[in-house]
Amino acid sequence: MWVEFFDDLQNVRGRSRNTVMAYRRDLEMYEDFKRTNKPLREFQEFMKKRGLSIRSQARVVSSVRTYLKFLESHGVDAPELRELRPPKVKASLPKPITLKEFETLFEAAAVEDVYKTARNQITLLLLFGLGCRVSELISLSLYDFNPSEGWLKVVGKGSKERLVPLAENLLTELKDYIRHIRPHLVKPPTNSILVNDRGNRPSRIDIWRWLDAWSKKAGFKTTISPHQFRHGCATALLEGGADLRTIQMLLGHSSIQTTQIYTSVSGKVLKEEVEKHHPLSGLKDLD
Repeated sequence: MWVEFFDDLQNVRGRSRNTVMAYRRDLEMYEDFKRTNKPLREFQEFMKKRGLSIRSQARVVSSVRTYLKFLESHGVDAPELRELRPPKVKASLPKPITLKEFETLFEAAAVEDVYKTARNQITLLLLFGLGCRVSELISLSLYDFNPSEGWLKVVGKGSKERLVPLAENLLTELKDYIRHIRPHLVKPPTNSILVNDRGNRPSRIDIWRWLDAWSKKAGFKTTISPHQFRHGCATALLEGGADLRTIQMLLGHSSIQTTQIYTSVSGKVLKEEVEKHHPLSGLKDLD
C-alpha cells in the first residue's frame, strides 16, 4: 500500500517529491518501532530516544495518521488510528527579520566584485520583497518575470502558481539586475534569474551559505534564515494595513489559519495603535 499511498500523495494531492520522501522516512521510523513489539503508547519515547524534537515527533505521528486514514479509505482496517495521538506542541511565534536587520545585512552583502554585490543584494531584496520560500526563490526563471506589468510568477508547494506584484523599488532593481548585472555572471543556457558563483542556478545550500556569511559579517549572533524574510514580509504587510486574505494569497498559504499566526506577532503594534487612536485613551480620569 505504500506505493499507492505515495502515488496518491504526489499525483493526486500534488505533494512535492521532497514531501513524499519525508512521508517515507516517517513511515520507516514507525515500521522500525513496530518491530520492537512494544505497545503503541511507547512510540513517543521511541522517537525521543532517536533524537527527535517534540515538533518532529508531531510531524511523524501526523504522517503515520495520514497513511492510516488512507488505508481505511481503501477498506483496510487500521485500529492504531484511534490510539495514535500526536504530542502537544507549544506554538512558537516566528521571529521576523526587522527593517534595521535587513539594512545591516544588505550592507554586509557587499563584496569587492561589484557584479556579485548586486547579485547578493537582489537576492535579499527578492527574499524580503516576495516573502517566498527558499525553494521558490531558487526556482525563479526569466520567463517568470513580467517587467511591463510588474509581477513575478512564483511556483510554490504542490506546483501551485501565484503572481506576486513587485513594489516599484524592487521592480526597478530587478530590471537593472537582469539587464546590466546578470549577463556578467551567468553561464548559458541557464534561464535562472539568480546565479551562483559558478554561473548556474543556485541551490538551497548556496542561499544558506550566503546568508551565513553575510550574517557573520553583519555581526549577528545567529544566521538569518530564509524563513525570517518570509515572516518579516508578512508582518510588515499586516502592520501596514494589508488584510489576512491578501497576505495569504501573496505568500501562497493553503489555509488562512497559517496566515493568522502573524496577528499574534503584530499584537504589540495593534495595542500601540489602539492606545494612540481610540477615544478612550485620551480620558485621563474615568471616575
